[in-house]
Amino acid sequence: MKKIASVEFAGQSGTKYSFNVYPINTNFNNIGSVYCFTKRTVNNEGTGSHSVFYIGITNDLSTRFDNHHKMDCAVKKGANCICIHQDENEKSRQDKEKDLIASQKPSCNENLK
Repeated sequence: MKKIASVEFAGQSGTKYSFNVYPINTNFNNIGSVYCFTKRTVNNEGTGSHSVFYIGITNDLSTRFDNHHKMDCAVKKGANCICIHQDENEKSRQDKEKDLIASQKPSCNENLK
C-alpha cells in the first residue's frame, strides 16, 4: 500500500476523522475500516482537496473492492482515490459512516438508505 497523503473529513457531529489516501486501484490488507471513494485534485501549491462520491464500511479491506457495487458510479464521476480510516470496531464504523454520510452527502450513496 503506497499512501499518497492524509486528509480529514468532518462528520455532521463536528467530529473530524483522519483518513489515509491511496490510489483507487490499491490492494489492501485484511483490516476493518470506514472508506471513501474520492476525486483528489492538487492545486499549484501542492495541496490536495477531495470530492467525496461514496462512503462505506467493511471488516475486510482485502476483499471489499472486488466487484464493488458503487465503484462504477464513483469512477464515472472521476474518483481516483480510496481514503481509509482504520477501525476494527463494527459499531464504531457504523456510527462514523452515518455521521460522515450526513455531512458529506456523497452522490453515490443516494438511494441506499
